[in-house]
Amino acid sequence: MSNSYNLRALIAQLLTQLLQHQGSIASRLPAALAQVEGRDKALFQEICYGTFRYQPQLDALSQMLLRKPFRDDDLDIYALLISALYQIRHLSVGEHAVINETVEAAKQFDKPWAGKLLNAVLRRYQRESESLEATLKHSEVAQWNHPEWMIAKLKNNWPDRWQAILASNDQSPPMCLRVNRQKVEREAYIQQLADAGIESRAGQFSTDAIYLQTPCGVDKLPGFFNGLVSVQDEAAQLAAQLLAPKSGERVLDACAAPGGKLCHLLEHTPDIEIEAVELEPRRAPRIEENLERLGQQAALIIGDAATKDWWSGEPYDRILVDAPCSATGVIRRNPDIKALRRNEDIVPLANTQLAILDNLWDMLKPGGTLLYATCSIFPQENERVVERFLKDHIDASELKIDADWGVERPRGRQLFAQESWHDGFYYACLTRAEEA
Repeated sequence: MSNSYNLRALIAQLLTQLLQHQGSIASRLPAALAQVEGRDKALFQEICYGTFRYQPQLDALSQMLLRKPFRDDDLDIYALLISALYQIRHLSVGEHAVINETVEAAKQFDKPWAGKLLNAVLRRYQRESESLEATLKHSEVAQWNHPEWMIAKLKNNWPDRWQAILASNDQSPPMCLRVNRQKVEREAYIQQLADAGIESRAGQFSTDAIYLQTPCGVDKLPGFFNGLVSVQDEAAQLAAQLLAPKSGERVLDACAAPGGKLCHLLEHTPDIEIEAVELEPRRAPRIEENLERLGQQAALIIGDAATKDWWSGEPYDRILVDAPCSATGVIRRNPDIKALRRNEDIVPLANTQLAILDNLWDMLKPGGTLLYATCSIFPQENERVVERFLKDHIDASELKIDADWGVERPRGRQLFAQESWHDGFYYACLTRAEEA
């Protein structure tokens, strides 16, 4: 790829990396933005997120516009096409400018044929958009703007809810804050926001949650850099309330990055002894940054929650297992999940979740509490994992969660993403029998 600056080429470069399963948009975006000129950063981010948000529809359109699909080594040109279609369909950008700049961007990829093809295809969309969009409505994938496997799975798992789930995934998520009540009460901080000209409202279920009427940069939030608040979805904030550690207890936060729940536990009960385990060394600095900003301390361990290599042998009173999952409850925040997640990923994820539970159970004191959490809405990763675990451990039993949020399931409670409110999440609370 040529080194001369071209915004559309940089967008296609990032999209191509993601389509090749090289990370997620959240993990790749900061480095990509470093290459973008200041005036273009907001547009860059909007196009990248928007292209993935509508990728199922954009892909269906591209199939109608092309005589044959692109080869695997032409994903960069495919990325240029779908990002251009997104701009024409959803942004108030001049269509001719989008086409010309996309054709110009194609020159960066040393594929002489690509510019002519993109020019012809995009101009055809201009001419025939009305009929093409009408045809698109006959495709279920395009109608619901999700991959076929995900639609089918949701229909099967949630026959009365699947349409609402799919619709909510395409909404813009709200910005939710978590007040650090070691430093400020929620009502007092809502007033600080009002004084700064920022409209907000209290959360429904977390005692620390505040929703902003309009998202803003953290630099605009009063006292953010002094640790008064953090950005965290309300559903994720429920972990600290459910685990409810007591003073002096020994606590483990497994799969800890980026450290939101870890910090919330310390805000909830400052005098606990807490250890945080994270598999990926590259994610550890984010945990440390959050701890430092909030003035908190925790023992950070790089290790695999499915093994005991890192464990000292001293058991824990309480364990939080925020397990790796499909993240299908947070698609509206991470729309690349639509394109990157596959149906065949779910069984390995469920097996990993069970392996982590099996491993950590030995580290829990008799009478101790383990909270299992995911940001998935698939029962296969949630209640069925808990059911499998309980069948294999006679010393384990479920503590029913008595709450006014979510939906009670045979095991645990399931939250679904709500417009202007919380994300999709799952919780189940388990306790280990006292020794005879």
